[in-house]
Amino acid sequence: MTLRTVLLLGVAAVASLLGSGHAAASDSREPPDALFQAAFDLSLEALEPLPPDASNRWADDERAADLGHRLFFDTRLSANGRVSCASCHDPKRQFQDSVPLAQGVGTTSRRTMPIAASAYSPFLFWDGRKDSQWAQALGPLESAVEHGGTRARYAQVISKHYRADYERIFGTLPDLQNAPPEAGPAADQKARAAWQRLPSGTRDAITEIFVNVGKAIASYERRIQYGPSRYDRFVSAWKANGTLPRDVLTSDEVAGLKLFMGKGNCVRCHNGPLLTNNEFHNTGVPRRQELPDDRGRIAAIAAVMYDEFNCRSRWSDAGGRCPELNVLSAPGPEHERAFKVPSLRNVAERAPYMHAGQFSTLAEVLKHYNRAPTAPLGRTELKPLKLGAGELRQLEAFLRTLSGDLAGPEKYLRAPDEQGKSVEQGK
Repeated sequence: MTLRTVLLLGVAAVASLLGSGHAAASDSREPPDALFQAAFDLSLEALEPLPPDASNRWADDERAADLGHRLFFDTRLSANGRVSCASCHDPKRQFQDSVPLAQGVGTTSRRTMPIAASAYSPFLFWDGRKDSQWAQALGPLESAVEHGGTRARYAQVISKHYRADYERIFGTLPDLQNAPPEAGPAADQKARAAWQRLPSGTRDAITEIFVNVGKAIASYERRIQYGPSRYDRFVSAWKANGTLPRDVLTSDEVAGLKLFMGKGNCVRCHNGPLLTNNEFHNTGVPRRQELPDDRGRIAAIAAVMYDEFNCRSRWSDAGGRCPELNVLSAPGPEHERAFKVPSLRNVAERAPYMHAGQFSTLAEVLKHYNRAPTAPLGRTELKPLKLGAGELRQLEAFLRTLSGDLAGPEKYLRAPDEQGKSVEQGK
């Protein structure tokens, strides 16, 4: 029985199966099949193997991952020489930055999203404007407020500092000595003019290097995953013993699990082992008054459909095998101010919350969902939950059981070494 089937049983049925938090924590009887399956489907044991990325032929190449690891931490891939991917995606902070708005060479208008398990997501960014990890990696490099650099600059960094490793993976680098470093299609007017003056073959050669930078970084990022949490240990013990374990979760945490699957209606969007449906929803999150209106998904559908680097592009290795892009629906009212559902794994370690860091604490997030206020634009999908203060406290207690260490090759969970010393961010 799948989680979707369990939900069809109705909120009351699931709540009845689980009973009170205290009783559930001490119940020694054989667990009801439907209840165990509902809990199991939210655990990492239910996670399917990492799917291949047909658009990136080097996605599972260890050499590309090693190169991508170094590029991820290299501040030379920025206009001011002080910003790397790790500036916002800090491994010491769950590969995010703990601030409301990401800080690159300037200040962005959105919160940094975590990287762990993002290889499972068909669309990236809060609005889903990219459809692969490698295409997502390229966006910040050319963003005026993130890395702020140009394609020609990055090609020269590769040529000067990574030639041997690059050529071992991707083939011989072209001679770009005559290409000005400040040339690119997404920079300022001067850089765009310099880009247009380059022969089309030179532009293509530079773009191919740029794309391969993104594919190497993606090869590294897809190896960053979530490790087991206390909740996963709870489910594993339940599975092994055939009874609800007494000593892994507290009675309040088990009561919070009941609310999560039942009255709180959290599993509508936060389902599966990564606790996200990877879709986009308007949940009435307030806007930040100092920022312009952010329309979310509705403004991004055309962007991904016509993206220079999408799955159907000549830079993709998918050969037209792009099922997610092929069934993408046209923009509609349901996409207005809809934002991506983030994973709730390690959520307690990733304040502040929402697409622009509107809420500082989990308690504020739960209060918002409980009230279900009117959306500032479009229509919220929320309805008031009418949870009491004690129930909100129990729900937060459950969310805190979802924290665990990140998983992946140990060398990839920290900055790479240079001459035997750990590379410090920004130095």
